Parts: sequence; structure tokens; C-alpha cells
Amino acid sequence: MSQIPAIPAAHNTVNPFVIVSDAAGFIDFVTEVFDGRESPGLRIPDRDGSLIHAEVVIGDSSVLISDRKSDWPFTPAFLQVYVPDSQEVLDRAVERGGTVVTPVSSFYGGFTLSRLQDPWGNLWWLYSPAPAVEPGPTASGGSTDWHDRKPSAVYTTLMEAMRRLGEPTSGDLA
Repeated sequence: MSQIPAIPAAHNTVNPFVIVSDAAGFIDFVTEVFDGRESPGLRIPDRDGSLIHAEVVIGDSSVLISDRKSDWPFTPAFLQVYVPDSQEVLDRAVERGGTVVTPVSSFYGGFTLSRLQDPWGNLWWLYSPAPAVEPGPTASGGSTDWHDRKPSAVYTTLMEAMRRLGEPTSGDLA
């Protein structure tokens, strides 16, 4: 494998790119809900006045953002974020037009898991530290008897959200 070139400050090896209608509104949502910081000087307009590029830093990661062009398909993003308090983030998201997909739920690995859908149709996985979490199956092995149990809310809410996932209407945008 070749060596990775120097990575610019506030970037990681992999950085998500989110394409939405109303990129400026999405930037406001991300800065308010996730305490993000827009990178100065990187809000770049395209010839038609839409945003072709902007960046918001959440924690130690950058989210790259662009307005969707009229002939581009709807492409929702799926984003995983570690936050100190998932419920606080869910509450801020709901105040700004987001929808709770999965309430804060026990998860394995010392975390809780919750999910939200933003007004642009993107799904966010929120992980927060949990004081005590039930052990569960892991990707590296462990029991598979969980297949025989009733599915958890963590599972069923994702399945429901994915079946409903579709392009938001302009009235859905904050």
C-alpha cells in the first residue's frame, strides 16, 4: 500500500461528503446540533450561485458539503458520530426539524446508540458512553443465539427507517 500524503488540518484519511438541497441550511443544522464549526473561507459558490463546496468540522472530523444540482439524484448520507450526550443531541435536532429514528438504547462496547434523520433525509448514528451495557454479539465472534431472539429497537428502527427513506420534499427542509 502506498503512503498516504500529508493530511490537511481538520481532515482525516476518510471524510464524508454530503450533498443536499439547501446546503446553507444544512450547515446551520450541523453547527447548531453537533456544535460544528464551519471552516472559514471554504464556502465556495458555483457559477449558478449554489454551493459547490463547504466544510464543517465536528470534533476532529470534517464533513464536506455541497448543494445538489437539479439533475443530480437524491443521495442520503449515513453518518456515525460519537457525542458526549446523545439525548441532548437528539433534542437539539428535533428542535431544528430532525426526527428521532432510534431513541437512546443500550448497545454493546460501552456505548448507547441512537439515530436521527435530519430534514434533508440523512441518517445519523449517535454513540455515547454508557455506564453499564449488556454484553452482546460482536463482529469478531461470540454467540449467534441473538438471531433467535426478538429483534431489538436498535435493529427494528433502522429497518423501518430504511424502508421509509426517500427524497425529502421542500416542505421538509428546515
